[in-house]
Amino acid sequence: QVRVVESGGGSVEAGGSLRLSCAASGYTYSSLCMGWFRQAPGKEREGVAALDRDGTTAYVASVKGRFTISKDNAKNTLDLQMNSLKPEDTAMYYCAARLENCWSWDRLLRQQYNYWGQGTQVTVSS
Repeated sequence: QVRVVESGGGSVEAGGSLRLSCAASGYTYSSLCMGWFRQAPGKEREGVAALDRDGTTAYVASVKGRFTISKDNAKNTLDLQMNSLKPEDTAMYYCAARLENCWSWDRLLRQQYNYWGQGTQVTVSS
């Protein structure tokens, strides 16, 4: 069983930055494909970024060049650095994990992830 806990959400003005962290217990990060998802009110949950077991990353087009997913081995966390934030980035952000390689054709499909955190809120004001 993998337990996933997010932290680091908050409120920021447009153009600002936030860093989200995800702590996964039960397995080492090398055995997990992990991703960040977000869900705004009235919208479907969408994949934002993923980091596979071999280091391959994936990003949704709307965040490319602004968000970076990475592992912090010192803190044993999966981080999402979010820069140049926009009001449309406002959502509840969720960390998710999978105990195998992610689907190579689309690492951002939510159906392949087995373990989910409770989410952390990100609010970007204009």
